Amino acid sequence: MLLDEPVQLDHDFIHDPHAVYAALRAEAPVRPAIMPRGLRVWLVTRYAEARELLADPRLSKDNQRAAELFRQRITATGQAAFSSSLAAHMLNTDPPDHTRLRKLVNKAFTARTVSRLRPRIEEIADELLDEVAAAGTVDLLEAFAFPLPITVICELLGVPSTDRDRFRAWSNTIVSASTPERLHEDSTALAAYLAELIAAKRGKPTEDLLSDLVHVSDADDQLSEVELVSMAFLLLVAGHETTVNLIGNGVLALLRHPDQLAMLRSDPSLVPNAVEEFLRFDGPINVATVRFTTEPVLVGEVEIPEGEFVMVSLMAANRDAERFPEPDRLDVTRAAGGHLAFGHGIHYCVGAPLARLEAGIALGKLVSRFPKLELDGEAGALRWRDSTLIRALETLPVRVG
Repeated sequence: MLLDEPVQLDHDFIHDPHAVYAALRAEAPVRPAIMPRGLRVWLVTRYAEARELLADPRLSKDNQRAAELFRQRITATGQAAFSSSLAAHMLNTDPPDHTRLRKLVNKAFTARTVSRLRPRIEEIADELLDEVAAAGTVDLLEAFAFPLPITVICELLGVPSTDRDRFRAWSNTIVSASTPERLHEDSTALAAYLAELIAAKRGKPTEDLLSDLVHVSDADDQLSEVELVSMAFLLLVAGHETTVNLIGNGVLALLRHPDQLAMLRSDPSLVPNAVEEFLRFDGPINVATVRFTTEPVLVGEVEIPEGEFVMVSLMAANRDAERFPEPDRLDVTRAAGGHLAFGHGIHYCVGAPLARLEAGIALGKLVSRFPKLELDGEAGALRWRDSTLIRALETLPVRVG
C-alpha cells in the first residue's frame, strides 16, 4: 500500500471494507481517499482519533460552507445534485444553529415518546413474523427488517402507510451511489412530498411527531418551513435505514456464528447486550456523514490542512484492537459500551434509543420463534448495497423451518 497515494474506495471496498480498514489502521490511520463519486477526502480509521474528531469543533458540518467546498474540490466524475431543502437539518449544522435545532427536536422526540412505543413495536413484529412463518423461505430484509422500522417511524411521524414504498425508493436513491440526475429527481420529489405533508399537519394537526414538530416552540422559536422539511427527512431516513441494517447485519452475523446464535437463544437476557455487539461488529453506518476542517488539524502525526473534507469510519474504529480485544470476533457477552456506531459528541444520533428498542424486539422474537433459522444459499453470494454511508445487504434470503 503506497501511503502517499489516496486509497480508492471502490467496488471491492464496498463488499469487504474490513480488509481495507485493517491495513489502514496498521499503516496509515489518517489517509487521503477517493470516494466513489470522486471526492477527495481524509479517511480516519482508528478509534482514538475517530472519537476525538467526532467531537472536535474545528471540524464543521455547516451545509452551506460544505456545498461551496464540494463545488471547489469535486473531481471530473461529478457530484450528485441534492435538494437543498433536505440538507438544512441539525446533522448538517454547527452550534449555535445545531443547539437550537436539537433543543426543538428533543422537546418532541422524548425518551417517553420512545418507551411508549414498545407494545406497538412488539405487535408489528409479531404480525410480520406470522407472515414469515407462513412463507417459510423469505428475503428477511423485505419481509421483516424493512417493514418493521419503516412502519414504526411512519406511524410515529404520521406518514400514511400507503406511501411507504414510495418513500423507500426515494431513500434508497439518496443513501446509495446513484447518478446525479436520479439523485436530483428523487430528492426533489421527496422534498415536495414532505412539504405537502407538513402543510396538512399545520392545517389539521394529528397525534404524531411531525405535527408536534410543526407546532413545537421554545421561547417563541419554531422550526422554519425548510427546517421542518429537512428534519422530517432526517428522521424518516435515519429512523429506518439504521434499524433495517442493524437487524439485517445482526442476523447475518448470528447465522455466520452459530455458537453465538445458540447462546443468545438459550439466554434471551443477552439480547440487549447482543444488540450493542452487533452495532460494534458490523454496524449499520460505515463512514460518518461529511465534516470539513476550518483550520489545520493535527491528527496523530498527520496534519490535515484547512478546508479539507474528513470522513470518520465508525466501522473501522469499532474494529480497532487498541480499544476492543479480539475485535474481529463476534461475542454477544462482550462488555457493552464504547462503540461509535451512533457517533459521538453533539451529533450523537437522536434516534439511538428507538433503534436499540426496535432491534432488541426484532432480534429477540426472531431467534426465539425460529430455532431452525438458516441462510437460504451461500453466505458468499450475498451482496452489499453500493454505499459508503451505510453498511447494508441487498437481500438476506433465509429459511425459517
